[in-house]
Amino acid sequence: MRHFLDLTDCSAVDLNAILADALAMKAARQGMNKGELDPKPALSGKMLAMIFEKSSTRTRISFDMAIRQLGGQSMILSSTDMQLGRGETIADTAQVLSRYVDAIMIRSNSHDTLLEMAHHAQIPVINGLTDRSHPCQILADLMTLIEHKGDLAGLRIAWLGDGNNVANSFLHAAPKFGFSLTLGCPQAFAPDVDEISQAINAGADIKVTTDPHEAIAAADVVIADTFVSMGDKNAKQRLQELSPFQVNTGLMELADSRAVFLHCLPAHRGEEVSAKVIDGPQSLVFDEAENRLHVQKAILKYCFEKL
Repeated sequence: MRHFLDLTDCSAVDLNAILADALAMKAARQGMNKGELDPKPALSGKMLAMIFEKSSTRTRISFDMAIRQLGGQSMILSSTDMQLGRGETIADTAQVLSRYVDAIMIRSNSHDTLLEMAHHAQIPVINGLTDRSHPCQILADLMTLIEHKGDLAGLRIAWLGDGNNVANSFLHAAPKFGFSLTLGCPQAFAPDVDEISQAINAGADIKVTTDPHEAIAAADVVIADTFVSMGDKNAKQRLQELSPFQVNTGLMELADSRAVFLHCLPAHRGEEVSAKVIDGPQSLVFDEAENRLHVQKAILKYCFEKL
């Protein structure tokens, strides 16, 4: 049994195999209707339970379509739909679901919830997002960069804004794939120092700066994320302190002339990114969003040892 909880848990060989499979499955579906099964559906008869403590567009739809195209089915649950919302333990929930379904994807407020679910489940558990990390998203981002940039090794990636869960997963990915990562964040929203230390100790080229101009200089890839996420209660402070890190045309001019822009969506034009950048020719955000589907399929196959 394999879980998919964080990129740090997977070898570089396995992560590259997931990306290669995602690229191959995407190519094989050219010209097919979205609702058609893959030519050789690898997960026929499998049932995926998806638990959402946070609302979702891309995670929910991409995993739902992923398991369907692979020949399986899904059920979508919120914590308020279940006895979790009335105090049933995560351990009991994990053991019960293990008797009913073949895998669990959970989008959770707390990383500890994910870990406890995985500890007690007898079936694969997949991290659809937690407050610590978002590994599925980062694999979709890396797939997009392979399509548009080729080899990931040696790429100069700049992250601008909040040192959040998505930034953490880029820190986890850096030593696995050999790209350099510069994080430009205000001091109040700096990345976790332990995550930075672990990435550096694993051999990654990591830089952290409070200067957005320094962060983006000569970058091949520029990445932003929303300044105010679900559950954030200090919106006014966040917008004020993060506003100098908005990715606009002036800032993008400091990156490499062939630089591309990524954003995991949803985006707030005029806050973390200007409309001219996210809707402009350097933006790959909708390729990136589409690739969530193909990556989720490969992750599911990985968990069932079908790669």
